[in-house]
This record gives sequence, C-alpha cells and structure tokens, in this order.
Amino acid sequence: MTYKSSALAFVAVALATTVARAEIIQQILVKVNGEIFTKTDLETRQVSVLRQRNQQLDLKNANDQQLKKALDEITPQILVESIDEMLIEQRGKELGYTMSDDQFKNIVDNIKKENKLETEEQFQAALKSENLTMADLRRSLERSMIIQRVQQNEVMGKVGVTDEEAQTYYQSHLSEFTTAPSITLREIIVSVLMDAKGGVNAAEDEAARAKTDQLRARIAAGETFDKVAAEMSESPSRANGGLIGPISVTDLSPDFRKTIEGMKVGDVTPVLRTQRGYQILKLESSTQTQILPFEQARQQISDRVFTDKRKEQLQKYLEKLRAQAIIDWKNEDLRKAYEAGLKQQAAALSAS
Repeated sequence: MTYKSSALAFVAVALATTVARAEIIQQILVKVNGEIFTKTDLETRQVSVLRQRNQQLDLKNANDQQLKKALDEITPQILVESIDEMLIEQRGKELGYTMSDDQFKNIVDNIKKENKLETEEQFQAALKSENLTMADLRRSLERSMIIQRVQQNEVMGKVGVTDEEAQTYYQSHLSEFTTAPSITLREIIVSVLMDAKGGVNAAEDEAARAKTDQLRARIAAGETFDKVAAEMSESPSRANGGLIGPISVTDLSPDFRKTIEGMKVGDVTPVLRTQRGYQILKLESSTQTQILPFEQARQQISDRVFTDKRKEQLQKYLEKLRAQAIIDWKNEDLRKAYEAGLKQQAAALSAS
C-alpha cells in the first residue's frame, strides 16, 4: 500500500473518534535504527498538516483527486521531518536526556494556565477532544524536549557570529538597514462633481476653485492648516486635520515629486487642480535617507547571521545522523517520496 490512500480513508482518520492504539493493526512503513514508523504515524501527521491547510482544502468535501494532490505535496516533507525527529530523539536518548516527573508536572500546569483549564475535569476533557491520553501527552512533550535539547547542545550551542562575519553581512546587505526618505503632509480637498458623461460643470468648477482660494487665504492669514482642514476639507483625512503619511518618497509619482520639490517643512502649496477637484498641501515633516549604524544594527545582524548558520549547521548535523543510520524502507513509493523530500529541502536551503 502506498501513501496515496483513498480520500475516504483520510477523511475517516480526520473525523474519527478516539481509538485505542492497541486496537490498530500497525503496518510498518520504515525502520530507523530499529525504531518503527507506521502507517498510522504517517496518517496522523498527514491529517494534522491537512487540517492546518483547511482554508485551502475542505477535508469534509474534498474529492479523491484533491486529497491525492494534497498528499503528494505534503508527504515528502512529512517523511523527512519525521525521520529527522526520530534520529534526533535517538541521539538525545543516547546522551541520557529524559523528562523528569517534576518537569512534566510544570509543563502541564503551564498548559492548564495558558488555556484557562481551571479543573482537572476540564483538562481531561481537553485531552479527550484532541484524542490524547496523559501518556500520549507525556510522550509528545518528552520527545519535543529531547529534540530541543539536542539541537541546543549539539548545534546551536556551537554556532557563533564573529565581528568579521557581522561586518561582511552588514556591508553586503546595507539596503536592509537603510530607511528611504519620507514625507508627512496635510491636505485640504474641495471636490468637483462630474456629470453622468464624466464631464465637469463649469459653474461648479469655478465655485470649487473659489472656495479653495478662500481656504488658502485663511491659512495665509494665520489660521492653522489642520483647523481649516478639519472644518472644510472633503477628504476622509479631515478627521486627522488633513494628516496623511508618512509616505516613502520612492512611492510618489514623478509629477507629485515635482509638486513638493523644493518645499520646506511648514510650506503650503498654491491651489492645485487634481482629478478629484482642488487641493492644498502642507509639508508637515520630512526625513532624509537614513542608514542605521553598524553598532546599532549589530544585534539584528547577529540574529540573521546566526539563523542562517544554524540552518546550515543543523543540516550538516542531520546529514551526519542520516549517514550513520540504518533506514530500512518497507515501502518503495515512500522511499522515493522521502528522497524527493530531501531534494526539496536541499533546494530550499540553497535558495535561502
């Protein structure tokens, strides 16, 4: 049997009520250093991923072809991740990592607190809703803890970022630490209505222009721009005293750049004709191109370089574990899917 099972089988798994694992006839798909990975293990993970993608795929109503396509897409990476987790967990057990009763109790207490499960009955009901027993929860939490400890001690704990590496990253990614110039404006809009044919009534246009001239004169006489905008503007920005922005200068059209070119903070434009009617603008504030100094960017750089190095080192570590492992496939289609997943992973890392 391949991983391309029928749609009904996977819908049944997704919607099934709790079934004791002892009642399930386990079909072994692969052995990893003697540890088995079963058809049920695979289907559980497939259903979990399909549920996460439920916005794109309606599990209840999807047909066989849609489910088969979805499974073909997700299974290769599920296999890679599952076997990698098995290898890391096995390594952790070799190193003697376990979860103590006190650690388990503390984690469970945190789960109850975060999910506002105030009574043991509520907690047990929550476990039941996820088809979990207390033993299942402990196995899952211990597995996660062991994997995290191995990654921390065997990979991340050995990754560092030197000043030279940070400087090299900074110089080659300077645009990431550069803020484009921006402006903040205030506007007053007086609209001119168009007729059914898209034309403008000359009398209405003249009236709108005259009104805008009067508003411009009030500002020139000393009234604050934001007060006039709040009272008279026909733009939604009137609620904020005509405030718009900040706007990146690179996002402005060439014509608009010419309009504000040479303006100083506080300057007000003459009355401008726009497609909407008439407009007056005030330059409220302006910022120039800013480059974050290396010293201030150091932590960001370290985080980014560390992340890249961690991915690289984790990949090398996993390749070493895979090379040392005995992976015995019982299903040829799944072996091919696993190899395809490894290629996808390598391509994704190369592209990052």
